[in-house]
Amino acid sequence: MVRQVQSLSIAISAASVALVLAQPAFGETIKIGIGTQDTTTNTVTTGIVIRQLRLLEKYLPTDGKYANIKFELEWQNFTSGPPVTNGMMANKLQFGAMGDYPLVVNGFTFEKNPESKSRLIAVAAYSLSGSGNGLVVHKDSPYYELADLKGKLVSVPFGSAAHGMVLKAMQDRGYPADFFQLVSQSPEVGSTNLQEKKIDGHADFVPFAELLPFRGFARKIFDGVETNLPTWHGVVVRTDFAEKYPEVVVAYMKAIIAANQWLRADPKLAAEKIAEWTGISKEVVYIFLGPSGNMTTDPTIKPALIDAAEVDVKVLQNLGRMKEFDPKKWVDDSFIRKAYADMKLDYDAQLASTKNYEISGDDKFCKKPISDPRKSGEVWVDDAGILPFSSASCTLGAYADFKAKGKKINVTYVFDTTRGIKLFADQAFYAVAGGDVAPFLLKKDAEAYAANNNGKVLGFEEAVKSAVGGGRT
Repeated sequence: MVRQVQSLSIAISAASVALVLAQPAFGETIKIGIGTQDTTTNTVTTGIVIRQLRLLEKYLPTDGKYANIKFELEWQNFTSGPPVTNGMMANKLQFGAMGDYPLVVNGFTFEKNPESKSRLIAVAAYSLSGSGNGLVVHKDSPYYELADLKGKLVSVPFGSAAHGMVLKAMQDRGYPADFFQLVSQSPEVGSTNLQEKKIDGHADFVPFAELLPFRGFARKIFDGVETNLPTWHGVVVRTDFAEKYPEVVVAYMKAIIAANQWLRADPKLAAEKIAEWTGISKEVVYIFLGPSGNMTTDPTIKPALIDAAEVDVKVLQNLGRMKEFDPKKWVDDSFIRKAYADMKLDYDAQLASTKNYEISGDDKFCKKPISDPRKSGEVWVDDAGILPFSSASCTLGAYADFKAKGKKINVTYVFDTTRGIKLFADQAFYAVAGGDVAPFLLKKDAEAYAANNNGKVLGFEEAVKSAVGGGRT
């Protein structure tokens, strides 16, 4: 009897040991380091929205091998992409969100790392037209296009998506490397120096080419759309972490999807909350992420964006800053596909779509439906919300009507006539011809349109008067 009890005890002990060995130790902690750029509007749905709404905690696995696991999230905020790569190389960060050029450099840098590679696992936001990056000058400067800045002092965060835009623009125009006096300055330093007129121009990524004009001291003279190359931000992961904890990577992908859904469900509220969390003006957040915004939030990894990454590689190779690197081999869409499948969403349908969510509804001023979102406009009235209008003329007419009634207006939006990008109405140039009001980002585009249509170029206030007096179309 004693022997039977001893045998049973030994058997139970062996089983217990096997069970312990099969599962993580109770209280084991998995640290998850995520490098974000909170003030970079393109990346908010991969960073600060998830953090503030605690979405990652919602989706982290809690069963199977994770039953006794404790997760420790370490969110680290940066102002540009290169420091995120440094943190990932040091294995202090397992995930990183950054722009297209820094992403490519991230992938290339990890190719030489024996401990781990990096893989692109999701997109944060993109613009197929290339909008987002831009170059601004002081509002009082005499410069209106890149050629005007020959020999001038221009700053840009080196290694950033905006730096890539500048390099691409220079190569496209055949400008030599010393065409500008190009120096590296962070968004904060460049913004201050431009305001104090210590530099002639500052190029930057989302949202600074819109934020600085919105703050009243800058004027945008170049937009990334002029490079004719998509721009985008995305998320990379260390492969050693992804192979060990694939369920955690999928959980992060689900959190990104949920963040996008939250953003689109109430874009006005989202803009207000993101402004509260980041310090970026809500009106600037909305110009990028609101309906018909200049960025499309979509985590699927579209072939057009990887094709653009191949162009980025060539730009960097032409400058001797990169050797061979194949972006197609760097992509791993298995995690985002799994997240879509688990959430009962159609990844392939979303992958094939390049549609943004658009301005819609009825124009209550001109009393007509909005038929073409990219020729419409919006007025953000302080006590009435963001109201849509069917054309630039109707938008400016409604603006004048609200002002006449003493309403407080936060901002007015119109769209560039040829490029379709969203503009702050008070920053645009207007070609007015035959009662039609056509907004443009660039003065030269407005002048060309006016010349072809026997019109004239007006500033915002004059265009408002023209819209009120010349009829609404």
